[in-house]
Amino acid sequence: MAENDAQEKTEKATPKRLEESRRKGEVPRSRDLSAAAVTVAVGGALYGLGAQLAGDMAGLVHTSLSLTRDQAMDSALLVPTFVSAVGEGLRACAPVLLIALLAALLAPMLLGGWNFSTEALLPKFGRLNPLAGLKRMFSLRSLIELGKALAKFAVVAGIAVLVLWTQAPALMGLGREAPASAIGHAVKLAGQGLLAVSAGLLLIAAVDVPLQLWQHAKKLRMSRQEVREEMKETEGSPEVKGRIRQLQQQLARQRMMQEVPNADVVITNPTHFAVALRYDEQRMRAPVVVAKGTDRVAARIRELATEHAVPIFEAPPLARVLYRNVDIGAEIPASLYVAVAQVLTYVFQLRTVRRHGGPMPPKPSVDVTE
Repeated sequence: MAENDAQEKTEKATPKRLEESRRKGEVPRSRDLSAAAVTVAVGGALYGLGAQLAGDMAGLVHTSLSLTRDQAMDSALLVPTFVSAVGEGLRACAPVLLIALLAALLAPMLLGGWNFSTEALLPKFGRLNPLAGLKRMFSLRSLIELGKALAKFAVVAGIAVLVLWTQAPALMGLGREAPASAIGHAVKLAGQGLLAVSAGLLLIAAVDVPLQLWQHAKKLRMSRQEVREEMKETEGSPEVKGRIRQLQQQLARQRMMQEVPNADVVITNPTHFAVALRYDEQRMRAPVVVAKGTDRVAARIRELATEHAVPIFEAPPLARVLYRNVDIGAEIPASLYVAVAQVLTYVFQLRTVRRHGGPMPPKPSVDVTE
């Protein structure tokens, strides 16, 4: 009971844990907040700058339509006129586009702040497994996200329909106005509509922001044991830290053999090296080395694998690279994802054949540069 209590993640994340999470690019984010900020900014810009934008656009339309037939057929004149019209159009829309860009850049500052992490760009082993992608697609979390998306669509669509219904007389009356006045009135109506829609988005963001903060805090919770271990690492002297690490390594070596029966595959040299790998797609980003050794230790690993029906896969170059470059308990590097994925795919197919029958899968040829 005491051990279970120690492993339950009931403690708030420490500053060190928060900093490590931020370094990995894991910060609370709300896409609804960003969408609401951009919509408010664009709606306000269209409503406030409608007259100026309408004047510029009316002048652009007048200039573009004032060409005579001969001028319109003159390619030497038509191309510069078209380029000039595009430039004028961009200049007219520049204030609104700039305001939208600033809103998109400043919105993340309200929740989580700006954060750029190279670790978030690194490849993940799970992305190589299509079955994992299908499981995520049809998981409970995906269904919840789908429900949230449908609810948000209903709110925004309802507000948009209400705005169109109430503004229908004004929209119908645009055809009876002068062109310059009609453009200005249309831009102002568009701004009013976006501001109305943004009210719904702000309501959604008001619900989503606390939810994202709560989910982020829950994800980073720590167990009491993790808090104690962190305090030992950060507050102990270098000698104490070194001694703790040494004892942890000794304990890891002692428990290494106990992990072999739980491995998914043992990759061998075939006689001098043996490396046991385990991969749980639900809890691991990549396969982990749970045991490794040479000569007598390798022979003992192979014996345990045989006793517990753990597949043994002979791949000398891969076994040597794993042994020399990956520590016990560490994930394999991204450079070995493809090679290890080939081995695990073969092992999982072999396991299926043994359980349900069928033709034996072809053994892959694993190519690794040492």
